[in-house]
Amino acid sequence: METLKTIALVLDLICAAILIVMIMFQSSKTAGLSGAIAGASDSFMSKGGSKTLEAKLEKATRVVGLAFVLLSLLTVMLVSSVKTNASTATQSNDTGVVTTTEAAQ
Repeated sequence: METLKTIALVLDLICAAILIVMIMFQSSKTAGLSGAIAGASDSFMSKGGSKTLEAKLEKATRVVGLAFVLLSLLTVMLVSSVKTNASTATQSNDTGVVTTTEAAQ
């Protein structure tokens, strides 16, 4: 279980780093004050839809973002299950009686 937790944590950190880089490569969607006053004009090149690099990068960012969220949830569940299992310790004495004790947190 500890190995699975470590793998999920490493994948989550890699996914976070990739997500940061992908977001930094994207251009801003706002035209600012000049776009609001002058009006934004659509060119023929911007109507390419999903064929542009920007659209592909945006779609990949969504996929990596979803993977990051799912891996984060998986990591939290694995860490909480390890802590729950570690907080309950089972001990056996010489008479064969098994006692369960709660560890202090």
